[in-house]
Amino acid sequence: MVLTKGDDYPIHQTPDPVAYAGTDRNFYDRYYFNGYAPGVEDDGFFAAALGVYPHINVIDASFCWLIGGRQVNLHASRGLGMERMDTRVGPIAIEVVEPLRILRVTVDAPDEGVRADITFTGRAFPLEEPRFTRRNGPRVLMDVTRLTQNGRYAGWVEVDGVRTDVTGWVGTRDRSWGVRPIGAPDAQPPSPPIAPQFYWLWSPCVIEGGDLYFHTNDDAHGRFWNRRATWRPEGGGAADEHHYDDADCTVRWRTGTRRAEAAGITLHDAEGETRVDFAIGRTFMMKGLGYGHPTWAHGLSHGEALTVEREDFVPEECDPMQPHHLHVQASVGVTMTGPDGTVRRGKGVLEQLVIGPHAPSGFRDVMDPAS
Repeated sequence: MVLTKGDDYPIHQTPDPVAYAGTDRNFYDRYYFNGYAPGVEDDGFFAAALGVYPHINVIDASFCWLIGGRQVNLHASRGLGMERMDTRVGPIAIEVVEPLRILRVTVDAPDEGVRADITFTGRAFPLEEPRFTRRNGPRVLMDVTRLTQNGRYAGWVEVDGVRTDVTGWVGTRDRSWGVRPIGAPDAQPPSPPIAPQFYWLWSPCVIEGGDLYFHTNDDAHGRFWNRRATWRPEGGGAADEHHYDDADCTVRWRTGTRRAEAAGITLHDAEGETRVDFAIGRTFMMKGLGYGHPTWAHGLSHGEALTVEREDFVPEECDPMQPHHLHVQASVGVTMTGPDGTVRRGKGVLEQLVIGPHAPSGFRDVMDPAS
């Protein structure tokens, strides 16, 4: 048994000390943030993430800045030391100022040319998404709970001596925890062999008067196994959410890629049909936050001591069909037309990760691009 700071808070989920999170090696606990200038044509995007992996005893974090077509990523990792309440990884730290409403992200890496001090304030109560549970044969691939919350930002980002005021920017944060692949891959392949397949779209949107949340996980036939579309009015509480009865998403894929060129959602409820149209904008590479990164993937050990590294690239120069380039977020301008013709406008992201076949998209193999 190991007692840590978390044991003085009433947050235990099992008879064990907080240092232990059940028995699955792949358990994780993660923060994620993105933010962007509110105007549809405005440039500038940041993202931050911090992950705790209790059973492999690692904590890592990243901060990313995208402006003028160039993406700068700061990565950091260290040994966890079984202390889950210390949410600082060298220069990157997350502070919960007011649970479920206000959080602060700070970055202080002058040697790497990256500094930031950003405070997130939720526009309404967070949304709890449906639990994500998925197996590959007998193995658990995912068993995850996630909350998502749109909000406003105050603060600044400074990269290479150029400071940008992000006060008035908007965006999304989420908190997810549970089981999904982390760290070094399992050396023993599944039996029988299973071809990879994962279809994921996620689109939290900040819109006049409220927030629209949509996501879908589809199987190879296009049948969804986890999907929801929800409207939360600005300033709304836990009970102020409207779940649409039905949601269909259409995507036109850019030739030679698995990236959206155009997309939209059709929503239905008792009032009729609501149409959401996305104008696809700039691409943010999720590998900057460690997703699929060949070196900085979530939970990979870099040793007990702190390790920090900066990388720069131009997203439009990255081969879109490399496996670690498939996972992206596109900024989107949003037009939402209600059953009565009322139009609301806003901005958001369309996150995309499509691996393997997906019949409605015309994808038949693990990595064939759109034709």
